[in-house]
Amino acid sequence: MHEMDLHHIFQLALILVMIAAGITAIAKKFKQPYPIALVIVGAIIGLVNIPVLEPLKDFITEGEVFNFVIITLFLPALLGEAALKLPFSHLNENKKPILALAFGGTFLSFIIIGFSSVWLLEFTIPAAFVFAALMSATDPVSVLSIFKSVGVKKRLATVIEGESLFNDGLAVVLFNISAFSLISYMDLGLLGAGYGVWEFVKVISLGLIIGGLMGYGFSRLTRYFDDYPLEIIFSMILFYGSFLLAESFHASGVIAVVVAALIFGNYGSKTGMSPATKLNINNFWDVATLLANSLVFLMVGLEITRIDVAENWGLIFIAIIIVLIARSFAVYSSLFFIKNIPLSWKHILNWGGLKGSLSIALVLSLPRDFEGREEILLLAFSVVLFSLVVQGLSIKPLISWLGVNKKEASHQEYEAIMARAHRMETGIQEILKVRKRLFVTEVVSREITDEYEEQRAELHKEIDELFEKHPELREKQEVALLKHSLYAQYEAIDHLLREEIISREVAEKEKDLITNKIVELEEGH
Repeated sequence: MHEMDLHHIFQLALILVMIAAGITAIAKKFKQPYPIALVIVGAIIGLVNIPVLEPLKDFITEGEVFNFVIITLFLPALLGEAALKLPFSHLNENKKPILALAFGGTFLSFIIIGFSSVWLLEFTIPAAFVFAALMSATDPVSVLSIFKSVGVKKRLATVIEGESLFNDGLAVVLFNISAFSLISYMDLGLLGAGYGVWEFVKVISLGLIIGGLMGYGFSRLTRYFDDYPLEIIFSMILFYGSFLLAESFHASGVIAVVVAALIFGNYGSKTGMSPATKLNINNFWDVATLLANSLVFLMVGLEITRIDVAENWGLIFIAIIIVLIARSFAVYSSLFFIKNIPLSWKHILNWGGLKGSLSIALVLSLPRDFEGREEILLLAFSVVLFSLVVQGLSIKPLISWLGVNKKEASHQEYEAIMARAHRMETGIQEILKVRKRLFVTEVVSREITDEYEEQRAELHKEIDELFEKHPELREKQEVALLKHSLYAQYEAIDHLLREEIISREVAEKEKDLITNKIVELEEGH
């Protein structure tokens, strides 16, 4: 990479942000998963010769730049945000499937891919297990964005998100052991196996301890402040600090940041944050992670175009089959004894175990003299591309086909009644409007409106009966009305402040009261 000054680097970064934001906006407008759109557009930009973008492509696809941006700059933020918002109660309720997938499933996938790569891809043992570690890491960003758009059960989203948070940490540890220590451990025989187990336990344990201490410390710190901009800064220091501190002690930075964020988001938010502060911190990280995810997937698309698949179709096909089979074994075997996980959910968890930016960043971090590096690079990029495009685009139809997003009968009945009631109301309003404009006599219009009003009254009776059978439907309507009312009150306070009728101090107090009530409503439902 040629020398570039900081001003030029900033220009390239801004161009990247603009492209990523534009693609994300278009994808969201058409209700399509934006990560997939970004990867596809990134790959197209990478393949097409666009003179203006050539410096950007050269800069982004530089291995060291990509690795730094993904692992050091974005990974702590993405993991921290996900763990911050994950209620511990949800994790605890689903701990069995999450632990089974994150530990049992990851190990099983790692072993199957590793030995299959030695046998079928003719890799050396270190190369085979490095590839296995890369392909055992799942990236839930794409599939979770699809889950939100189609409205699947919260529990299913929690399981796949919880699996990925811990699975990523495990995969990174397995990658480091396979890449840098496996041969020396193998040479020592049984003693080497003991060293390998000790190294694994040490890295995970240190990550847990560092993350736990950092999370607890910052949670206690928030008790002395009620200032959300400052507490947002605390959360940034916590995510990056726990990650970098753990890495400096040769522990798992991924595990550290996940544990720290879980403690901060659960214990810290209860002991040291007002609801308004918690809402503002969540809003800040919503923006930060949307930007990070958009850039990550666009960069993945650009990076993938470096692979030369022309003479390697057979090898790529075998690698994809190995990874798919290993994932299937991992999911169905690890969840075999777990109750209350429907078969349709297992299918979604299996096909939704997408590979992403972490796999590419890790493979790019391999030393250039690592034996088999280019072959691993080729296969890892190919599997990630297949995963994001083929699996990512087909997961939404699969969710609909399996009926995972189907609403309960009571909700469908309620929606049907509401649709008919809205029709009647609109019909009445239109008749009254036309009567005034065309001077239709009241006698004629009254006959039709009376009929409509009679039907509307019947529908209201049906709604009342439905509310008696299903009180949760009434509660949802009440919550929606209350939230609209509170948003209107918030705007009213803003208006009084702009007109200088009330002081900024009074306005801030009133806004905090309103925000706290909104947060309480959201947390209660």
